[in-house]
This record gives sequence, structure tokens and C-alpha cells, in this order.
Amino acid sequence: MKASEFDKKFDGGEDITSDLDIAKGRRLNLESKRINVDFPAWMIESLDREARRLGVTRQSIIKVWIAEMLERRASSYAKDILRGSL
Repeated sequence: MKASEFDKKFDGGEDITSDLDIAKGRRLNLESKRINVDFPAWMIESLDREARRLGVTRQSIIKVWIAEMLERRASSYAKDILRGSL
């Protein structure tokens, strides 16, 4: 199938899943990279308390909080661009 035919199907709201090889699909930039970060003891204790309260690991809560902050920053940046503030 040509790309233009695929685009036409997609744009027309047709089901294109049978035209995709989902087994070979992958999301980009999701590979893990190990880093080391030093936190003060009080911060680790606070992270551990919150992680226990939520029933998750320390690493999970750190990842979630950083992801939330980055998403907020990206959203704020996009709004600034739309407003012409940048």
C-alpha cells in the first residue's frame, strides 16, 4: 500500500490496524539510562515515607514526580510560545 493510500484511509477515519505491523512497533526514547543522584538524608526519609504511603518504591515515586514536573514545564513552555512570550 502506498503512503498516500494509507493516509487517505487514516484521514477518512477507516480502521488501519490491519495495515500495521504492530509487532515491530516501538516507542522512541524509552530506553533506560542509569544515573546516580545524591540526596540529603532528610529527603530520602521523606521520599520513603511517601512511597510507603502510596505503596510504591522510592524509584517509582521519583520517576513519577520528575515526569509530572517535566510535563508541567513543557505545557507551560508551549503556552508561552502560543502567547508569543518567548
